[in-house]
Amino acid sequence: MVSAMKLKGYTGKILWVDLTKGKIEAKDTPKDLIKMFIGGRGFGAKLLYDLLKPGVDPLSPENVLMFMSGPLVATGAPAAARAALITKSPHTGTFLDCYAAGDWPSWIKLAGYDGIVIMGKAKKLSYLYIGDDTVEIRDASHLKGKGVLETTDILFRELGISTRVACIGPAGENLVEFASVMCDKHHAFGRGGGGAVMGSKNLKAIAISTDNKTVEVAKPDEFMKFVSEVIKTEIKGPDHEWARTDGTPIIVDWSNEAGVLPTHNFQRGVFKFADRINAEALKKYREKKDACYRCPIACRNIVRVKRGKYAGVRIDGPEYETIAMSGSNCGIKRLDAIIAWNKKVDDYGMDTISLGATIAMAMEAYQRGYLKKEDLDGLELKFGNEEAWLKIVDYIAFRKGIGDVLAGGVKKLAEYLGEDAWKFAIHIKGSEFPAYDPRGSFSMALAYGTADRGADHLRSWPIAYDAFGDLDPFEVEDKPQIVIDDQNRNSVKWSMVFCDFYAVDYETMAKFYTLVTGREITKEELMKIGERIWNVTRMFNVREGFRRKDDYPPYRIMREAGKAGPSKGKKVTKAIYEKMLNKYYKLRGWNREGIPTKKKLRQLGLRDLIKDLPT
Repeated sequence: MVSAMKLKGYTGKILWVDLTKGKIEAKDTPKDLIKMFIGGRGFGAKLLYDLLKPGVDPLSPENVLMFMSGPLVATGAPAAARAALITKSPHTGTFLDCYAAGDWPSWIKLAGYDGIVIMGKAKKLSYLYIGDDTVEIRDASHLKGKGVLETTDILFRELGISTRVACIGPAGENLVEFASVMCDKHHAFGRGGGGAVMGSKNLKAIAISTDNKTVEVAKPDEFMKFVSEVIKTEIKGPDHEWARTDGTPIIVDWSNEAGVLPTHNFQRGVFKFADRINAEALKKYREKKDACYRCPIACRNIVRVKRGKYAGVRIDGPEYETIAMSGSNCGIKRLDAIIAWNKKVDDYGMDTISLGATIAMAMEAYQRGYLKKEDLDGLELKFGNEEAWLKIVDYIAFRKGIGDVLAGGVKKLAEYLGEDAWKFAIHIKGSEFPAYDPRGSFSMALAYGTADRGADHLRSWPIAYDAFGDLDPFEVEDKPQIVIDDQNRNSVKWSMVFCDFYAVDYETMAKFYTLVTGREITKEELMKIGERIWNVTRMFNVREGFRRKDDYPPYRIMREAGKAGPSKGKKVTKAIYEKMLNKYYKLRGWNREGIPTKKKLRQLGLRDLIKDLPT
């Protein structure tokens, strides 16, 4: 076997930055980390577990913020242009990983690092500069309060055309709980508040300048031949046609037809104006399709509003989640307005899913009389009120007035409102629901409930098999295994690091890894690594006090039936959900509280975690 430190695809170095001490050091990438966790999500999961003590305040200097690359990033493997942000979430208190693409994530690898680990807190607002020959913590006082777009442009002018920038906007500086880290202006490390963690460390940006454009692979001829085969047979095949032609906005129609498109704070699953905000409607704004670094899929939509009150607004997006959570869920039926809202939110640096969900809940609270005009500085925050919907974004980013409450998301809003407001707070573990109503796909309830970072659709997307596929969306017997298989496979996929939109299987990942690194790996080994990673993140949450009670859907999903479309009359009752959850735990080898057993941890080579099992 090839020695771990001599593997191609890895740089062999991780950059460690202590902002408190001003200390910067490039350390060898640990061999056991490579062997057992691959990269990306896997690296971050184990490092975060080892570095943090339980109970650490996510916004304290003791929290750790990481950006992890993977062995396939920047090699020329298709759809491998992402990096993983890893930290403890200030929004949920759980393990957090989220992903972004563009150019900046590949620049980490091209600059010579398998990842970046950031600790402590700078004395004043700073940015981290990484060049081919130097790494420095630099003064960022001239960037204070500036948006993502201006910050990126300033650093680009100061540092040159070979620079790529990841940064926070005012929301991150103001510690909005769902603040994002934005790279290349419109690519978001979105969910869970990584931007707030970065802000808590007085770190405005990470700018990387490099002239290196190659990553060595072990078997270049075989690798390039395989890349060509995959592009021809998979990327250019029917499974990825939706991404090449329309991108994620095509899901608007899929969701509306299935009765799962969130509308008016998940009161309904069908939006009667869906045809005004779908992929077809987006085409009249689209200037071109675009791609992330060396990606052949080119799923991105570059759009511009040419006329009307939003004329001149140009962005990379919007994606389905933004369209649904800020559009139908808030009753907004104008796509040009959603494009303008998206640009503002990107510039402030916030997660569009959590923000859209929070505004929608505030709209329902206004509808019910929980919030009055005087609470909202005169804003009439009604469903469909475009002016108030746009303006409230400013309040949240700068924590002005009611925005200080809304900056904590739907769970904090429910606590603020009191009474029975929790009945229309749509979240799990404090994480707002993404844009799929589980009453039209019961398996999504389990995917949301068992996701390690709180309600999440990317850990597992079983709706693809039922409401969007051939399976019965209301049959639950086989769904736990589907959810588990997705979660394990995606844990490997995000360790390589591949894009979500590439439907890559274990066999293909194994072959790519072997050709790039020179270390042969099998499908079976990858499957075990995926399960290992999932158990590490579960153990992180267990150590933080999370149990079975935290894995349940909210009141509306379990007690209120769907009102329209195929989900009409459907709800995920306690009996239905517990049937799925019990089977899920059993298949996982966890006990009834959702805690991994000693036997399972030993099977996965995680004996060092056994000491943290609750007694």
